[in-house]
Amino acid sequence: MSESDWDTVTVLRKKAPKASTLKTETAVNLARRQGIPVETSQKFNAGTNKQHAAPKNTAKLDRETDELKHRTVSHDVAKLIMQGRQSKGLSQKDLATKICEKPQIVNDYEAGRGIPNNLILGKMERVIGIKLRGKEIGTPFTPPGKK
Repeated sequence: MSESDWDTVTVLRKKAPKASTLKTETAVNLARRQGIPVETSQKFNAGTNKQHAAPKNTAKLDRETDELKHRTVSHDVAKLIMQGRQSKGLSQKDLATKICEKPQIVNDYEAGRGIPNNLILGKMERVIGIKLRGKEIGTPFTPPGKK
């Protein structure tokens, strides 16, 4: 009988839930049902290459009527991208991998269907070595600071 000590109490507790489980949709809904104040926010365009400022007439452009169309990459720039890529011996998939984009984007730019994005064009300039923007389109590209 000396082994059982009735004066000591052992308390077992559950581990605190991880932060990732508290952020699930079911956990948020459960907290709302219990009346606990919940604040949720969703990041906008997190981790994408989308441009930050949208033009004022985005809704009009999305409807794409005859008078309002999205501006696409010019035929000259599309040809330069294709020639530069082939001169480096790259496939469309290889170029897309080097600029961290999908192969479909490179395909659209070479076909003249792509909507010009300065971030993507800048990445392509660095990889293929040809200027694709500005007044000196088609000249060899030298990175800023190297002359």
